[in-house]
Amino acid sequence: MFVPSLFRSSASSSSRKRSVQDWSGNWVSSRSGRQSAAGTMVNTENALGVSALRACVTLLAESVAQLPCELYRRDSDGGRERATDHPLYDVIHNQPNKKDTSFEYYEQGMGSLTLEGNEFSLIERDGAGYPTELIPVHPKKMRVLKGPDGLPYYQLVDYADQILPMRSVHHVKGFSLDGYLGISPIATNADTIGLAMATEQHASAVFQRGATMAGVIERPREATAIADQANVDRLLDKFTERHGGGLRNAFSVALLQEGMQYKQLAMDNEKAQLLESRNFGVVEVCRLYRVAPNMIQHLDKATFNNIEHLGLQFVIYTLMPWIKRKEAAMMRDLLLPEERKNLYIEFNVSGLLRGDQKSRFEAYAIARQWGWLSVNDIRRLENMPPIAGGDRYLTPMNMVDSQKMGQSLNATPQQMKEIEGILACTQ
Repeated sequence: MFVPSLFRSSASSSSRKRSVQDWSGNWVSSRSGRQSAAGTMVNTENALGVSALRACVTLLAESVAQLPCELYRRDSDGGRERATDHPLYDVIHNQPNKKDTSFEYYEQGMGSLTLEGNEFSLIERDGAGYPTELIPVHPKKMRVLKGPDGLPYYQLVDYADQILPMRSVHHVKGFSLDGYLGISPIATNADTIGLAMATEQHASAVFQRGATMAGVIERPREATAIADQANVDRLLDKFTERHGGGLRNAFSVALLQEGMQYKQLAMDNEKAQLLESRNFGVVEVCRLYRVAPNMIQHLDKATFNNIEHLGLQFVIYTLMPWIKRKEAAMMRDLLLPEERKNLYIEFNVSGLLRGDQKSRFEAYAIARQWGWLSVNDIRRLENMPPIAGGDRYLTPMNMVDSQKMGQSLNATPQQMKEIEGILACTQ
């Protein structure tokens, strides 16, 4: 079993560990499944059986995981550069720990956030205090406590005799009411998810038992009387065996004798609005995660005119709040206090914000003509190598300061040469 080095150090280090007896009554963690109003038990594991919920969770997890996570350093000119020489850069950009790739780590973390409302990782540090590894921990394996100083402390279930300070744990919270623990969307919306689960179970039961053979057989008064109850049961059993076997006997033809009639009592799928209920369940789960239904292949309302805007809306209003949560938590937990003035962590979302190729190239042309992008600036945005002479910027000559219009019109030949020299220097 893996034992983090922070547990292998001396137990006398009070700055890193404290006795559990000092924390009685301070637990703020609370996670458990509950029964929904529809009668289904809802927890993290069976909620993933709802296809719409699983699609939303994996969409968010994979969307964040594919974004490069960069460590930047601010320079004196107001620009920035990648801090590739910093010990943290390789951890957050390439490989957070010995086991996981960066994609796997961020995917697992985002999955925990969207399902449990919290993401936890143990922080391994070197002698200088820089993080060397981020080891993910399942949220159900971690408990959160409120310390006497008002700060959160942590306890691993497998190491119940140790209390960890914030310095040893990277914690990303979802929406929280107490500031210590994020709220699980599964727990707070169990009725919505439970209704979707119940609808799926009902649909399965309908096809298993037969959709249209729930009714009564009526016999006219003048028909020959059936001898006894045993004959009645035999007739019903035979009828059910032949016509009520679900998909195997779907659309079978029934022949009733002696004027008997079959009267259906149960509603069929269309009357029971089964398909509409299942579609509504998909929309409700999408609303829970703020994901447009078209993003999980529910294309009823999507058109070629709005699908690109829906994609941009997904990045701006769905992904960005999650990304900002993660960036802020990483800067708090992984950067040293004195480094936060000049260093910052950022996920690169520029690739997701790009429009189609035609719109993108038209935007590049405008930026180039108005002089705030050079050829090499555009090539870098398109992941192309720079070219010789590509760093020159254009200056539109038809735009003149209105206060200097008279001076420009009345300029002497010598002044015009000076103006041309200044413009030449800026290109």
